Amino acid sequence: MCVGAALGLTGIGATAFNVGLGLTVANAFTQRAAAQSAADQTYNQALLAKEAAERDRQQQQLALAERKAEEEKFAAQDKFAKTIDALQASRSIIASEQAGTTIGLLLMDQERQAANYRESVNQSLESFRRQYERNILATEADYKNRINQLQSNVNQAYNQIPSLANTLLNVATSGLNSYVSLLPNP
Repeated sequence: MCVGAALGLTGIGATAFNVGLGLTVANAFTQRAAAQSAADQTYNQALLAKEAAERDRQQQQLALAERKAEEEKFAAQDKFAKTIDALQASRSIIASEQAGTTIGLLLMDQERQAANYRESVNQSLESFRRQYERNILATEADYKNRINQLQSNVNQAYNQIPSLANTLLNVATSGLNSYVSLLPNP
């Protein structure tokens, strides 16, 4: 039994109503399926993009860690070289065979200069370490922003899928409009 006949329509009117309703149903569910497919594609792309974001974050942090290790190694070598220079300078002062207060002052000045240099290197290294921590935090923030944007894209794509109730309501509304237009005018 056809829907049009059940509603009291006969002949061409019933046929037109049934065909129109069938096309409306097919169109509504095709659009719903297309939206579902698009949302699924967005989700799959987001998974790939998330993996890429994780790799980028790891590579950036690895590069930062390598640079930090190089800076620390350079600073240690620099301090060691300056310590050797200071010791050699002290030995030279002692070897000059000067006596009295002057040699003591020269040795203290040499040690002070070496200590100042080591402290300067330590302060530069500490500043670099703080910058390293800020850079790590920046890579984490960038990663989280990328992940949040991907999640937003996925949510938006799934929100575009009409609900089953909405689809059925649209079909019913279209069918009612078609039925009313086929009724004879009084």
